[in-house]
Amino acid sequence: MTTPASAAAGALRTNALLLDHRVLDGAAWDRAVSGFDGICQEQLHAYASLRWPGVELEPVLFSDGDETLGGALVMLQRLPMGVATVALVKWGPFLARNEGTDRDAVMGRMIDTLVAEYAQKRSMMVSIMPHAEAGEVNGMVEILAGRGFRPGVGVKYPMRYVVDVSLDDEARLAAFSQKWRYNLRKAMKAGLEFAVGTPDDIGRFMTLYQAMSERKLFADHSGIDTLDGLMAMPDGTARPELFFVSQGEKTIAGAAIFTAGETACYLYGATDDAALDLRAGYLLHWQIIGWLRDNTNARLYDLGGTDGFAGLHQFKSGMVGDAGHISPLPPTMNFASHWPAYVAGTAAYKAREILTRSRDAAMAARLEMQKRFRTSVRTSSKQRP
Repeated sequence: MTTPASAAAGALRTNALLLDHRVLDGAAWDRAVSGFDGICQEQLHAYASLRWPGVELEPVLFSDGDETLGGALVMLQRLPMGVATVALVKWGPFLARNEGTDRDAVMGRMIDTLVAEYAQKRSMMVSIMPHAEAGEVNGMVEILAGRGFRPGVGVKYPMRYVVDVSLDDEARLAAFSQKWRYNLRKAMKAGLEFAVGTPDDIGRFMTLYQAMSERKLFADHSGIDTLDGLMAMPDGTARPELFFVSQGEKTIAGAAIFTAGETACYLYGATDDAALDLRAGYLLHWQIIGWLRDNTNARLYDLGGTDGFAGLHQFKSGMVGDAGHISPLPPTMNFASHWPAYVAGTAAYKAREILTRSRDAAMAARLEMQKRFRTSVRTSSKQRP
């Protein structure tokens, strides 16, 4: 079995290929990387600073001479009593340009540079959370494993649903599942209107979202509190887009979509009571797919996961259809040059996993009780003379 120390020895042999790197401030980082092919919301300072407020952020830009090659937003989590620090990179590092025969080599050099800086020089455990990728083999996991990284904990519901947005309308329609096409056609006949919003429409979206949350009584761990900060990002950065579907004057569905880079990402969505019967969500996503194809560099549209809800699986898998892919998020990959950092970091991840799943179970039980109470109140009110 490869140990952290023996893996570090291998990494040391790559020092000649390490990249130049510098840490930027948050605003400069978001401006610098918004046009990179591999950018995602988790790698934005504007997002991470709000989503993970107790974590120190180091946005690292990699270059080779005058050429900027990529970046990594590193989150530094100091463990209790100062026993160790975890340097976490979520869905990174990422490339400035995804094309090129040397992309894997460049990615490897970025990883080696992170190891040299954080694991070897600063005695931290380096944790990298790879993207889901199409196919049976995850290329990023292979690169990391070849450098001595070892798998740690994963998410409870790892499957991710990714749509190919490069197809023309006819091919896209054909790729949907039969039931998805049926519901889309019903939505198209319902007289609904689609519109692209502006940053000033954040209030319109949040009103819809809050009403949905109160109606559905779901445990919200989505990070919706980040949206105000994301929509406040200046023009020319990776600010998300807002999209809406209306019935007459009434907004019945909306979505906030990260549209920068080659993979767009569904961030947050909201619907009104009327949206389900009108199949508004089908029209909303059909229009978003076309907008992404015609107005961005996106090739893929990441719908996220399902949190175990069968209805979401049916909706998202039908949208992926015969194009795109449904693939698992790999577990976090961990590396340390020193045993104390590795043991402490691994134990912290395991403790967090146990705590999170216990919290989720308690929240699910509480919500179920609230739903049963509401149902009993409605039933008793109907039985009154």
